[in-house]
Amino acid sequence: MLRCFLVLLAPLLVSIVGPSPATAQPHFQLEEMAPGVYVHQGETSLMTRENFGGIANLGAIVGDRAVAVIDTGGSLIEGKAFLAALRQKTDKPIRYVVNTHAHPDHIFGNGAFAGPGVTFVGHKNLPRALAARGEHYLSAFRQTMGDALDGVTIVAPTMLVADSTTIDLGDREIVLQAWKTAHSEADLTVLDKKSATLFAGDLLFLRHVPVVDGSLLGFLDVVDRLAEIKAERVVPGHGPAVAPWPKALEDERAYLMRLTADLRAAIRKGESVKEAAKTAGEEERAKWKLFDDYNARNATAGFAELEWEGP
Repeated sequence: MLRCFLVLLAPLLVSIVGPSPATAQPHFQLEEMAPGVYVHQGETSLMTRENFGGIANLGAIVGDRAVAVIDTGGSLIEGKAFLAALRQKTDKPIRYVVNTHAHPDHIFGNGAFAGPGVTFVGHKNLPRALAARGEHYLSAFRQTMGDALDGVTIVAPTMLVADSTTIDLGDREIVLQAWKTAHSEADLTVLDKKSATLFAGDLLFLRHVPVVDGSLLGFLDVVDRLAEIKAERVVPGHGPAVAPWPKALEDERAYLMRLTADLRAAIRKGESVKEAAKTAGEEERAKWKLFDDYNARNATAGFAELEWEGP
């Protein structure tokens, strides 16, 4: 009798709490944006159990001999879904997994791609960032994602980029460029020379408000340097999967400049960081999603950096 009751109750429980991530699968689409260049667009959202952490844009570049993956997603579940979708597009060996920086939505899916013959690639600062923050990220996001984080491991790169490195995938060269502290301390971009497609990681946000986890002034400087890259299209870390280049930088640059100007004005007035964080960047609100989730944090970080500037 009890067994029958539990069988009848199971569908109701699933409808209330949702299917277990162990059995549920994310809705994962991988689109070919240029010949041999595949992109998955993440949600413009925070990482949750329901979205499996799938909020970042992910990509893959297919050469004649090998495949390079750019970022792997916000959970092992998403990473496995990415791998399955990629295998529907090509059976060529995945030789490189490039992590554009250390944030969980970009690296928690690494374990799905780990195995013989696969080299993980990152900025020279990425191992240090993962060692310092990796376990904290797992603990913190476990609170909001629960069992959707089951199986996630921190996979550090073994191939490090200090300046610029070119990888040949077989009649297809990709250029990996390391940047000074900007969005984070370990930002890396990937340029596919054959299609003139730039994977900017979180050095570019579209619609999703930019996030400053490194240096506000560094971010502004890097944005200007990014504009010099010869590309036709860009895949941002968040937002619409592909955009024209370098026009895609305009809104982000405007936001960072407005935030910087407002913070400098607040500092000159003698405002506290708490006061400045309430108003800095407000003129930009209408352009961006998740503004309330990140703008005050950006302002707080920027204030701490700018208050030490000279007159």
